[in-house]
Amino acid sequence: MAKKLFVALHFVLHNKKHHIIMTKKKPAEEPINQTAEHEVNPQEIPAPESSVPANEYDELQKKFDKLNDSHLRLMAEFDNYRKRTLKEKADLIKSAGETILVNILPLVDDFERGLKATENAIEVTAVREGMEIIYDKFLSFLAQNGVKTIETTEQPFDTEFHEAVTTIPAPTEELKGKVIECIQKGYTMNEKVIRFSKVVVGE
Repeated sequence: MAKKLFVALHFVLHNKKHHIIMTKKKPAEEPINQTAEHEVNPQEIPAPESSVPANEYDELQKKFDKLNDSHLRLMAEFDNYRKRTLKEKADLIKSAGETILVNILPLVDDFERGLKATENAIEVTAVREGMEIIYDKFLSFLAQNGVKTIETTEQPFDTEFHEAVTTIPAPTEELKGKVIECIQKGYTMNEKVIRFSKVVVGE
């Protein structure tokens, strides 16, 4: 009898303890649908209110319009300046060529007079002197326009100014590597080579 009472008491205490433990446990929390709670529709976001007063906004708009207008005017003026400068350069090049041609016409006149004088000339010396005068005038005209003759006689051969047509044995030791003869004169214009001298070089 005592044994049965002990078993019954143990069973009651065990169930009571189990009931207390289950009562203290927190109910399982339902999973939170974070997507549903935190997802925001962009269309539902209210537009931020402008912190700039209406009168100040109008003033800024006026300043912007004024600056934009000044910028457009400046661009237009610069474009006109560029076109005008290009035209002036073209006119300058054209007029420069015209000036050279006008200045060379007197030399043509001298040549015509010299050729006419040779028709009845008896003395060759007089004809030669006249041709030399015209030749000197022509060289002076070239010099006035920045054109100079490239020196070649017994000058060291220089590919910056000379073009070797051929080479021959140098008559002396000192003429090796130097210009022996000039076949065609070369010229520079404002220190720039416009035609190389064609020369014979000693070796």
